[in-house]
Amino acid sequence: MTLPPATEEELLARARALSGLRLGELASSLGHAVPSTPRQGKGWMGQLLETVLGADAGNLPEPDFRVLGIELKTIPVNAAGIPRESTYVCRAPARPDPSGKWQESTVRQKLARVLWLPIEAASLAALSARRIGWAHLWSPSPDQESLLRADWEELTELLVLGRQEEISGRLGSVMQLRPKAADASVTAPAFDAGGEPTARAPLAFYLRASFTRQILAASR
Repeated sequence: MTLPPATEEELLARARALSGLRLGELASSLGHAVPSTPRQGKGWMGQLLETVLGADAGNLPEPDFRVLGIELKTIPVNAAGIPRESTYVCRAPARPDPSGKWQESTVRQKLARVLWLPIEAASLAALSARRIGWAHLWSPSPDQESLLRADWEELTELLVLGRQEEISGRLGSVMQLRPKAADASVTAPAFDAGGEPTARAPLAFYLRASFTRQILAASR
């Protein structure tokens, strides 16, 4: 088991030492099997890199590197280094606290300091052949945080009011709420506009690819 890094510099050095490695090579060095399909590999890839880098949060609603307050985000990119899809942040509560503040939200905790780790994800590339890119650390600028906060407040208000049916992928300028489940049959407890219990697809916050593209471009 890899011990958690003691400093940001140590974590960044560990991550950058992986640059250019293929996922299959890294998995083999740890004795891990590579999933047979890319769909199975989504969660596996993150877990593999968390293990190598010494993440210690597990399934807790905290940043992956708890002492450092840093979240690890692997991000699939094409040959030009452009993100191919939105990036998962965290699950949304079924009924948020109406008095909840952005500064205390799980979304803000997760995004206050992020280690971005691009992963080559050409559509035809086998999971084991995908290479790890150049890592960098990021914190939102004041303008970026203002955008994130505005989206969080708008989307969270709909959850508080039980107006989930109004939520769609079109809402949010840099962050959106989308269903997160294996298929449409999966539901989670929720509340309707009258405060009555109901069941709906579990929702999660995602960063738009256009936003993460700007983040990665600024790091070059």
